[in-house]
Amino acid sequence: MRLSGIGNGKCMMKQCRRNFLRQAAALGVTAGLQPHALRALPGASQGKKVGIIGLDTSHSIAFTKALNAKEADPAYFGYRVVAAYPYGSQTIESSYKRISGYTDQIRELSVEIVDSIQSLLKKVDVVLLETNDGHLHLKQALEVLKAGKRMFVDKPVAASLKDAIAIFDAAEFHRLPIFSSSSLRFQKEIQEIDKSLVTGADMFSPATIEKSHPDLFWYGIHGVEALYTLMGTGCEEVIRIHTPGTDLITGIWKDGRLGGVRGLREGKLYSGGTVYTREWNYHLGPFGGYEPLLKEIVNYFETGIPPVSPKETIELFAFMEAADESKRQGGKSVRLDSVM
Repeated sequence: MRLSGIGNGKCMMKQCRRNFLRQAAALGVTAGLQPHALRALPGASQGKKVGIIGLDTSHSIAFTKALNAKEADPAYFGYRVVAAYPYGSQTIESSYKRISGYTDQIRELSVEIVDSIQSLLKKVDVVLLETNDGHLHLKQALEVLKAGKRMFVDKPVAASLKDAIAIFDAAEFHRLPIFSSSSLRFQKEIQEIDKSLVTGADMFSPATIEKSHPDLFWYGIHGVEALYTLMGTGCEEVIRIHTPGTDLITGIWKDGRLGGVRGLREGKLYSGGTVYTREWNYHLGPFGGYEPLLKEIVNYFETGIPPVSPKETIELFAFMEAADESKRQGGKSVRLDSVM
């Protein structure tokens, strides 16, 4: 995996590979790992059985209701959620308090509840890793990758930049393409804009803070994901101004374009923004639901082709890490290559 446009990428990836191998060895999952190039596996549509890891988020219920509906959208190709492993954060109160209620709800949708990830993997063809707590994602993802299952990792892909890189590195070793994304990326308004004409963007989204995660990783990632969908990769430095109620983060791209995110913690909390192009300026929002993302997930399950590259996801995590460092330094500009 090469992360062009980010300084010292090769050295960083070598170190992360060593770190990943140490972590994998500790979990007993190194058998058969080979550093081959990624490949798309044959279509997964023969089984169409979906498993969910993590019932501590409303996404698990929303996805299951759509896939298991009596008259489901044909775009879902008959995929159905058949099994779920509830856990899930056991330390974040806003998450673990949901598990019991969401477990009851998903049972009503004819989904079997299992007692381990290993049990889940024996029953399904593909996996939605929905655990809200990004700290658990690396360990959980390694189990899925070892089993050779295609997997979507819900946001945040991890609770640290280091773990995010390790997950994608593990996917490369197992020759399994994966992806992670906020639902905002695939909103119709954003997808319809010609990205080659974008000269800048100012996005906003809720940015509530969970003390166990870096500030933007928890919820502000939605606004960052929308920004990267419009601007693409190539951000070089970030400046962040932080108050209790609001964050203002500005990124400077290598071609001179500016992209910003306003993280909201007071007032009316929803997502939107303004996109500047060579032809017109567009106002976006509000959020339009999970269906566009779910269709992309199912298409990836079918084809093995992820719609978001590891390079882009890793860079947007570096963007958020640089924003945190800028906050620590009182609003000074921080280069992305310095946090990598």
